[in-house]
Amino acid sequence: MSSKIHETAIDYGDAKIIRDEDRTNPVAVRFDHVRKTYKLYKNDRQRLLATFSSRIKCDYINASDDLTFTCKRGEALAFLGDNGAGKSTALKMITGVCFPTLGTIEVHGRVSALLELSAGFDMRLSGMENIRMRCQLWGLSEKEAEELIPSIVEFSELGKYIDQPMRTYSSGMRARLGFAFASSIKPDILVVDEALSVGDRKFSAKCRKRVNDIIQNENVTVLFVTHSTAQAKQFCSRGIVLSHGKTLFEGNIDDAVEFYENT
Repeated sequence: MSSKIHETAIDYGDAKIIRDEDRTNPVAVRFDHVRKTYKLYKNDRQRLLATFSSRIKCDYINASDDLTFTCKRGEALAFLGDNGAGKSTALKMITGVCFPTLGTIEVHGRVSALLELSAGFDMRLSGMENIRMRCQLWGLSEKEAEELIPSIVEFSELGKYIDQPMRTYSSGMRARLGFAFASSIKPDILVVDEALSVGDRKFSAKCRKRVNDIIQNENVTVLFVTHSTAQAKQFCSRGIVLSHGKTLFEGNIDDAVEFYENT
């Protein structure tokens, strides 16, 4: 892949996102006073009407509220918190699935996400055709793709199903293929959101080992959301405890887990 650095800086009103592929930057991800506000409407009809009129009433909720942190290159950072704490929202802003309302986000390096593993596939295509399409979207050359594909297929354990239309796959099969691809392409920044329970117990253990190998053997930055404090301790050296989009605690993983379990 090309070593040329492509930087994009996009303004979203009062918010800004800076992205590039600079693997030499000591900072992988930085949030500076980031807020993400969602509008909540009573029903779908109200939401539709709001696209045509600013008079439609709604409630506001800050999924991220004045969130500030820095994740250094090669660091493994855990996000801890109860449901609705804002953990997944932070990861979605890193991957570009959603955008901040206020503040600045910096992302330096190529991001691969183990989030909604079965999302983004074309159900009309086979598993193999979807792999090739994703390789193209990642900007891999044909040679790079051909070298990578066998390991993706092998890890997914889909066998002959790899050439069948993905509409015939179970949700677990789609998730396994999604994990196999996202964890095989050697990203600079790996984002993981409760993705390690893919498939049966044996395959789930295989996924945990793959993530651990990535952390141990490569200079990859990991941002990890989990409800399992044991997994947080296994994979991460530092932790952030969130509640209602705000940071309650930030420190080494043992202290962060202790704070979370006693809150």
